[in-house]
Amino acid sequence: MSDRMRRVNSVLRETIAEEVELLKDPRIGFVTITGVTTAPNLRNAVVHYSVIGAPDEAKGTQDALDAAAPYVSRNVGGKIAMKFTPSLRFEVDESMERGTRISALIREARLEDDANHEQLSEAEGDESE
Repeated sequence: MSDRMRRVNSVLRETIAEEVELLKDPRIGFVTITGVTTAPNLRNAVVHYSVIGAPDEAKGTQDALDAAAPYVSRNVGGKIAMKFTPSLRFEVDESMERGTRISALIREARLEDDANHEQLSEAEGDESE
């Protein structure tokens, strides 16, 4: 990705985050805009976000963001001087959820390893007596 596209994505991410924060739709939960991927022709952009809450809250947030996408895009176009204002598509960024799940699996594996190590130590102690 070129430096120009990185700058465009970064500015869009910041501006979209500001706009989403101003939305008053009650379906929108605690949303964090994690990234933006803009097409090279600047006509379309995928907005990656994470949301904290139950799955039904996440669904409500997705529906609300989908409904607000044209409004957010229009407001972004008014704030950023670009040749084209991209149409926005919101997608859940599941990397945070994946990271949490991986951390939990690692923690669980460590606990099992510690338990197995303690059992081996106890068994070796019993044999030497």
